Amino acid sequence: MTSLPLLLIVDDDPEICQLVGQFLEPHGFRMKTAADGQAMRHVMTEEPVDLVILDLMLPGEDGLSLCRELRARSRIPVIFLTAAGSETDRIVGLEMGADDYLAKPFSSRELLARVRAVLRRTGNLPPQPTDQTAANHRFNFSGWTLDTERRRLQAPDGVLVDLSGGEYELLHVFLTHPNIVLNRDQLLEKTRGRVAGPFDRTIDVQVGRLRRKIEPDPRSPELIKTVRGGGYVLAANVETDQW
Repeated sequence: MTSLPLLLIVDDDPEICQLVGQFLEPHGFRMKTAADGQAMRHVMTEEPVDLVILDLMLPGEDGLSLCRELRARSRIPVIFLTAAGSETDRIVGLEMGADDYLAKPFSSRELLARVRAVLRRTGNLPPQPTDQTAANHRFNFSGWTLDTERRRLQAPDGVLVDLSGGEYELLHVFLTHPNIVLNRDQLLEKTRGRVAGPFDRTIDVQVGRLRRKIEPDPRSPELIKTVRGGGYVLAANVETDQW
């Protein structure tokens, strides 16, 4: 059995599928393609998929509905391909649990960087032989526990809370920088390895999703607070166990 990550690109443009496959395969990935939702489901019944590159504009079921379906039954990371300038679709996609997005036309090198970053965040990218394995931690804050070895978040009442790759990475950044104001550029660079554009709302969307999962009242947050003109801050004492 090969250990190479399997990427599934769902796009009805065969030229894009071919070009993406030809570029990514030499970089250590296996590729499969699907032109619509039905074909996507068929591929996913054959073997486990590590990441889905999903076009928003598809015949029949669109990318948003397929992302909703994926999130309802799996944690497979999703990167959206969107039309340039379609901010609304990007925001809705992130709200549904997509891990990242890329606007068409896109650079193959940027796609490769996004794929690697998402797989690192979700733990699906096998480490290279020269990589140094980071120590595992257990973060305890306000009754919550984040176990980085199992990538598991436990609520004060013991219930396990599912996190998308982006939500996990954002929470991890807050926990390693407690009581420090982090602006949007810092958060985006630390979680996604890129800088924010003037109208980039990625971090705001992810913060909103994370608040709905860990705040008693997301409309009046007590843990992740907004600092006007500054960004966000995790207002909690954090205790860390390392092993």
